[in-house]
Amino acid sequence: VDLQESGGGSVQTGGSLRLSCVASGYLYSGVCMGWFRQVAGRKREGVAALDFDGTVSVADSVKGRFTVSKGNAKNTMSLQMNSLKPEDSAMYYCAADNSWSALTGGRAGIWGQGTQVTVSS
Repeated sequence: VDLQESGGGSVQTGGSLRLSCVASGYLYSGVCMGWFRQVAGRKREGVAALDFDGTVSVADSVKGRFTVSKGNAKNTMSLQMNSLKPEDSAMYYCAADNSWSALTGGRAGIWGQGTQVTVSS
């Protein structure tokens, strides 16, 4: 199974971006998927996670600005990012795991290659 992110780019403060993650190959129907971000030299940070039953978890740092949702196609997920700030600049990764605790603990078994988001002031 591969995860492929898209939708990253460069925007100014206050702008919006929509990231997408598509899983190719077979994924267990109860899979959990999530978004993480990392700045070079810093620890990876969980951004948002989505359980197969609809449970959503969003980091406090992005709550009210970012929305995670399932895509219309199977095994797809989106992250709508509004009111972007320079501190949101990072490489954003899609991840998947059958375990909610593994996913939200940053120990997901499947990771994408990442898409860069840059927010300028």
